[in-house]
Amino acid sequence: MKGLAVLFWGCPIALVVGIQTAKGEWFRPLGILPALVASGLLCLGLGWLGQFQPQERVWRAALDRLQALALVNLGLSPFLYWWSRIPSQFLFAGVMQSLTLTGILFLLLLNPMLVRLTAMLPEETLRLETRFFASLNEVLFSLLFLLTASYFTLIHIDPGLPDQFLGWLLKISPLPPQVNAVIYFLDRAGQMVLLFLVLPPLAMTMALIWKIKEVILAGVFGHPPGSGSQA
Repeated sequence: MKGLAVLFWGCPIALVVGIQTAKGEWFRPLGILPALVASGLLCLGLGWLGQFQPQERVWRAALDRLQALALVNLGLSPFLYWWSRIPSQFLFAGVMQSLTLTGILFLLLLNPMLVRLTAMLPEETLRLETRFFASLNEVLFSLLFLLTASYFTLIHIDPGLPDQFLGWLLKISPLPPQVNAVIYFLDRAGQMVLLFLVLPPLAMTMALIWKIKEVILAGVFGHPPGSGSQA
């Protein structure tokens, strides 16, 4: 299915383009266009997916929630560029933080949508595999969402609170000094740590999308897995 193929490539593209638009120089001459195109890819993929079994209410409800969130991300995506130009602007910083949270929430809701999709397919092994890994991804993305939201909340209360909280944790921690030093370094790394934490569940989500796409092409449309044909 074209929708699944676009989602498979769109998720990492949106991540890379978002980071480069906000922090890098690659896409800066293009302004807000790269972020809009990357976010638009996800909307396009979900739109194509909506053509599959539109009469199934539970499936449509899960897809509609994800589409609404994708549209929110599309609307917020220009702020990636504007924030990169004026990072000290309070409004831009706040929207950037909101976009970070809605991006994680999108990946979180993508997994139950995949579960609902496989529930309509005849492949029992795929359903069980998707249910297991999607549940694991939901836990990981939920923890990441809570940690990120807590960090942003502390920053809004007092920019120095995250460092004070980390210092208190390291002081009472029974862990060896070497481990505490690693934790402190990870805290200093900031956004790179967030990216590192997103990558494992994102990779598992992409693997599920690709497997579902292959099974649909093989079982529904009669193409052998790995043939590269698109519906």
